[in-house]
Amino acid sequence: MSANVGQRVAATIRDVPDFPVAGVVFKDITPMLGDATVFRDAIEAMAEPFLGTSVTHVLAIESRGFLFASPLALAMTAGLVLARKPGRLPWKTSRVSYDLEYRADSLEVHVDSLSPGDRVLIVDDVLATGGTAAAAVRLVEQLGATPVGVCVLIELSFLGGRARLPDLPVHRVVSY
Repeated sequence: MSANVGQRVAATIRDVPDFPVAGVVFKDITPMLGDATVFRDAIEAMAEPFLGTSVTHVLAIESRGFLFASPLALAMTAGLVLARKPGRLPWKTSRVSYDLEYRADSLEVHVDSLSPGDRVLIVDDVLATGGTAAAAVRLVEQLGATPVGVCVLIELSFLGGRARLPDLPVHRVVSY
């Protein structure tokens, strides 16, 4: 990935102070999504380090992770697995609870979405404290599959989330 792509993506992300709670600066990606060229370049930059790594599934973390995981799964000819908030999946699920920077939450996946031998790339929009990504890793492992990496559009490196994923490669397009 060229530095140019990261700079172009960063130029389309706006800060929204005090959202969703006071003290949080939300990274609004909607301007980037509205620019077809920059969005395509971001997807290509996210996929690049994982092409040819035998990824069988891409796990999308609700909800903005869905925007990136779907085209990444297609680019890698991999299946797509949805990790959703509790109660939103219609079949039997496996659940992991975790702490975020400003609340606790849980993620679920269908129990039959992954199997031993599957190699899973975990995708989200932002890596902050790493709680959500670490929970996704635990979900993948609960189902007997192997997490092979975490890929995000934005890493808030000052929050140290990468430290919660010590055994996995973490790729990001933009870092703050």
